Amino acid sequence: MAQSKQALRTRIKSVDSTRKITRAMEMIANAKLLKQRSKMEANREYAQRLQDTVDEIVSANQDVDSRYMKKKKGDRKATIVFCSDLGLCGGYNANIMRAAKELLKKEEPVILIGTSLFRQMREEGFHLLNERPISSDRINFQSLKEQVEILTKMYQDDETDCVQLLYTRFVNTMTFRPEIDVLLPCEIVKGEKKEEGKMKVLTLFEPDPETILNSLIPMMIQDVAYADWMESTTAEQGSRRMAMKTATDNADELSSSLQLEYNKARQAAITQEITEIVGGSAAV
Repeated sequence: MAQSKQALRTRIKSVDSTRKITRAMEMIANAKLLKQRSKMEANREYAQRLQDTVDEIVSANQDVDSRYMKKKKGDRKATIVFCSDLGLCGGYNANIMRAAKELLKKEEPVILIGTSLFRQMREEGFHLLNERPISSDRINFQSLKEQVEILTKMYQDDETDCVQLLYTRFVNTMTFRPEIDVLLPCEIVKGEKKEEGKMKVLTLFEPDPETILNSLIPMMIQDVAYADWMESTTAEQGSRRMAMKTATDNADELSSSLQLEYNKARQAAITQEITEIVGGSAAV
């Protein structure tokens, strides 16, 4: 019985130590989530302004012919995939890997942003363009822009018919789901937006609308890629916070269960000792 109590004490200490770690990681993930979410929301205004500008040009010049808006006949796709650098974030990376297997062809070119899935995607036979892992935590707009430009050039050189992103959409603090976002060809709804109480203003474009679009659309898809990356990292921190909270809750339950078992073992040992004392006294 003494050995059992000692083993239980050791397990309780081990669980309590693990709980402190998961609790600290939960707090760190929550702080990173709030910070990343504020950045994500701040970027939306710029992205929306850029989108509105492109929409305005297309709406006012519906016969415009931009090389970035032409749909190609083939079905060759090039994809940028976002995953995390670190683990312990629940099903975040597993969901991305599952989506990649379902939605992507292994022979099609892929640029992977994030280190967690690099070895696994290579072992699965995906055609990775980057020979070395690209850190998701250290990437910035400029470095991400360079990766987007690689696939944009492939699109311009007719090496691919579609450029897309596989990222994790941040729905809310509890829901995150992998989604495909098509960058090229650029799909813009043609037609004027009617806003009540606002007069239509005639805009003159210099140089011609096609030249402006050919400059604006690459900027827009680069910002879309950056926005999707920020959404993915926000979802990553949210998923990690949830995973660590679940681990902390499970540690609390296990610690309570072990403490109850330890108390029962201690009570049984005390009862046995009392029984032996009473038995010895009766014998005397």
